[in-house]
Amino acid sequence: MRPGAALLAALGDLYRQSWRLLLLNAAFSAAVVPLAVAALWAPVALVGAVLVAGPAALALMHCAVTLAQTEDLSLRCGLVGLRLHWRRGLVLALLLGVVVAVGIFAVLTYGRADVWPLAGVALYILLALGAFQIPLLPLAVAEPGLPLRDVLRSAAVVVFRRPLQVFALAVALAIVNLAGAAAAVLPLLTLTVAYSFLAAAHFTLPRRSLVEANA
Repeated sequence: MRPGAALLAALGDLYRQSWRLLLLNAAFSAAVVPLAVAALWAPVALVGAVLVAGPAALALMHCAVTLAQTEDLSLRCGLVGLRLHWRRGLVLALLLGVVVAVGIFAVLTYGRADVWPLAGVALYILLALGAFQIPLLPLAVAEPGLPLRDVLRSAAVVVFRRPLQVFALAVALAIVNLAGAAAAVLPLLTLTVAYSFLAAAHFTLPRRSLVEANA
């Protein structure tokens, strides 16, 4: 599905299942945000935020993929997603956390040394990593029996085949979430993350893939 169609399909899902998505997005925020805020004063809390965010993100993505594939959703879906995907969520969160930490260190180090081309390359890699999450998270949920290395390979294939579309959707979703954060933060905490996950699921997966994967 093209980025524009994915955004429209996600908007339709959001309209039909708004109160369930609001509660699921709010539960995700309640799990992650306090630890992220605590990390501003106690950096060790950042480790806890990463470890919680991974399973919570895949649980919410499970709900998004289920809704995108079946047009049905229940609040219980969040618990099912957490039970099915918490291990994979932990692994992905740790991998992402390490790569982001190394990338930020590289940007700061090269920037302080005035080696701006290398700092720019490191920053570009970090931004590309963010866009890479668009196909990675839906595929990680839709293919629970597939080894993680194969999921990563499949996500890379999506990016290489549709780089401009992945970039366009990443920019659109960044704008949506930044707008949510600017609007008194409440939309970000209650709806925009779930909307972003729905758009990523529609963009990445063909219809019914989750059902077929779990059949």
